[in-house]
Amino acid sequence: VLDQSSCGAGLSTSGQPTLHSSLQTLSHQYSPLARTNMSLSMAATSMSSKVSAFNGKTVQGKSVKCQAPRAALKVQAAVKTEFKSGVVTGNEFLKILDHARTHQYGIPAVNCTMSPITNACLEAAKKANAPMIIQFSNGGGHFNIGKSIKNDGQKAAVAGSIAGALHVRAVAEFYGVPIILHTDHCSKKLLPWFDGLLEANEDYFSKYGEPLFTSHMLDLSEEPLEENLEICAKYLKRMAAIDCFLEMEIGITGGEEDGVDNSDVNPEDLYSKPEEIYEVYKALEPIAPGKYSIAAAFGNVHGVYQAGNVKLTPSILGKAQAYIKEKEGLEQDKPVFFVFHGGSGSSRAEIREALGYGVIKMNIDTDTQWSFWDGVRSYYSTNEAYLQTQIGNPEGPGKPNKSKYDPRAWLRSAETATVDRLMIAYEDLNALDALEK
Repeated sequence: VLDQSSCGAGLSTSGQPTLHSSLQTLSHQYSPLARTNMSLSMAATSMSSKVSAFNGKTVQGKSVKCQAPRAALKVQAAVKTEFKSGVVTGNEFLKILDHARTHQYGIPAVNCTMSPITNACLEAAKKANAPMIIQFSNGGGHFNIGKSIKNDGQKAAVAGSIAGALHVRAVAEFYGVPIILHTDHCSKKLLPWFDGLLEANEDYFSKYGEPLFTSHMLDLSEEPLEENLEICAKYLKRMAAIDCFLEMEIGITGGEEDGVDNSDVNPEDLYSKPEEIYEVYKALEPIAPGKYSIAAAFGNVHGVYQAGNVKLTPSILGKAQAYIKEKEGLEQDKPVFFVFHGGSGSSRAEIREALGYGVIKMNIDTDTQWSFWDGVRSYYSTNEAYLQTQIGNPEGPGKPNKSKYDPRAWLRSAETATVDRLMIAYEDLNALDALEK
């Protein structure tokens, strides 16, 4: 919540653009390049003045554990790692992927729609002493700027995604672990969103020598394979020039996520064939060797379902790796980086099997949405008597309740519940204390 009284109509006393003038610019004309520079300037000014004041302090809130079938392990985070802290891109990111593939662990990827979810991800990564992928979906990017803003030409989704990335870049180094900035599914109809993000990446690269985001995903799995590969190849050439990594999808992940519903697809489309995955390798490897990943379909489904309803076949990934190795005469047993979509609700055994076949990233969204809500629900249940009126509670009719309904209190409960759920994910992914492997 922003203090509107502090927002002038032009410049502040320090000479910096005020939030009011910046929002006016945003509402009249979208420019991802100009706003990237403006946001970085504002972030730098804000951080320099506030870090010393707030460093070391925490909001008091009751920690509520998310209900989960397995208990999270407590991990003592190591101080030193061989990896860069904060947002990583380019070769630093590739080094992490190689490390994950070698040591057979996966990096959790969480769709973030607001800063409390982002902060929970950062906190979990620090606690696990492991990398974290913070990603924004198209709908999440739009939500991040405010649903009252129309998303004409995907401009609001671009702006919200950039804003989320800048927030992460401003705070990630404080957590002492590598953070990957990513965007999730982009179908053909959402390519204007992708284009806007690449413009921001190219501008950022021209100034700082790295892209704003670590990577982006193109999901053209609904298109014919030839068209899918043609569009991916075109974008990968552009992305490789700025050290930006591409994730692509082949086959279809079932279920529903962020408004995309694949619940009624042909069951055969839920399982990729080794020959199809090899086609991806042949199309993309010559353009940017090892700078892309494949979200292949092996029965995985978005959402969460009762046990037995989802029939995962991770061995498909292993067969594809062996097929590519044989066809290309490679020494590398796992020449392709694979991504596991629809990780919520999967068993640990299935996840671990997939890791053995070269999966280095697993999306977890449905379960973290639940954990965030569960933290709020549990907070309300514990403090219900203090959340009915502003004044008056079991301690007396004149006692104020401000400390209980303060959004920071119940949002902190949502954060800690999400951290607890993510620690379970880190354990499932064999990634606890990954930076010391």
